[in-house]
Amino acid sequence: MAVWDDLVGQTKVEEQLAAAARDADALVTAHAAREPAPEASKMTHAWLFTGPPGSGRATAARAFAAALQCVSPDRALGGAPGCGFCDGCHTTLVGTHADVEIVRTDLLSIGVKETRDLVRRAQLSPAGGRWQVIVLEDADRLTEGAGNVLLKAVEEPAPRTVWLLCAPSLEDVLPTIRSRCRHLTLRTPPVEAVADVLVRRDGIDPETAQAAARATQGHIDRARRLATDERARARRSVVLKLPLRVDDVGGCLKAAQELVDAAAEDAKQVAEEIDVKETEELKAALGAAQGGRMPRGTAGAMKELEERQKRRRTRTQRDSLDLALTDLTGFYRDVLALQLRSRSALANTDVRDALERIARDTTPERTLRRIEAVLACREALDRNVAPLLAVEAMTMALRG
Repeated sequence: MAVWDDLVGQTKVEEQLAAAARDADALVTAHAAREPAPEASKMTHAWLFTGPPGSGRATAARAFAAALQCVSPDRALGGAPGCGFCDGCHTTLVGTHADVEIVRTDLLSIGVKETRDLVRRAQLSPAGGRWQVIVLEDADRLTEGAGNVLLKAVEEPAPRTVWLLCAPSLEDVLPTIRSRCRHLTLRTPPVEAVADVLVRRDGIDPETAQAAARATQGHIDRARRLATDERARARRSVVLKLPLRVDDVGGCLKAAQELVDAAAEDAKQVAEEIDVKETEELKAALGAAQGGRMPRGTAGAMKELEERQKRRRTRTQRDSLDLALTDLTGFYRDVLALQLRSRSALANTDVRDALERIARDTTPERTLRRIEAVLACREALDRNVAPLLAVEAMTMALRG
């Protein structure tokens, strides 16, 4: 199994990264032998991976990081780096390699302090003698100040330090940063490719895998969750019933409240699973006495953890709402396809009766306005509009 096996439907990107990994290996070999560096190398110190949600941006970055750390003996015989089995590949993929820092956040933003810590890490020489790799999975969440801190590190990179940044689009990254990165664009994987990987890697039966891949339109992580999590299927079912419940003002307001409440419940479940464990671990690290009594001077650390957990609950609620809105957009896209007699496959075949009913009772122009209302709600949430207010405005726009 090569490190690229989980990179679904991205043949061109895989070829570019594999070529860069081969040249990176040649650079390390030349350095160890005190020979001149090869000319015309495809390797560079900063990369930017962009693509729609579910395209596998972070998967590509982690696979490339593993290939850079590959120590397989086959490389000396002409084999490509990224075997997937050696110590370098394995520890990178599981997140324990000493020279690979993988940064992901469940908060609303990445601040200056965290970015400065990363920049300091990037100045270190690689302990294993190959590359110091920083994978920033949420580069779009850098604050402006954090982006400026990162810019200096990308402008003046330390020797054999590699930055791998991930973001939905070029516009989500500061122009000064993206101009200094090699850009790779990933596409949404084909439904068939996603279904195949669910069957092959996760052991999901082909029919369920195909249905989940089709419903999520090629979003790998969402497809896996939909195929394996009963709660995810139940939440999606509720969302897809919403278009039939917005015939009057009362129905609109009730549907909006239920959608926001469901997102809040998601955040609460995540908190119950993670917050208690985090709190107990911090208390133990700070030397809590039997019975939970904390030593003097530790209140600040506990308060900082509580604030972080609060921000994470907010982010989780926003992400859950955004997922629901994505499903709703897909519903109305299917309605539009029926109205225009498109030959494209429907994503939500399990609610075809509802799709046909709304397609029959309204017009393509009205469907487009409804899609615009859903997109406007997503934009409002990005601007930190109160969730209930944003969703109520959307459901009222869907009425009629």
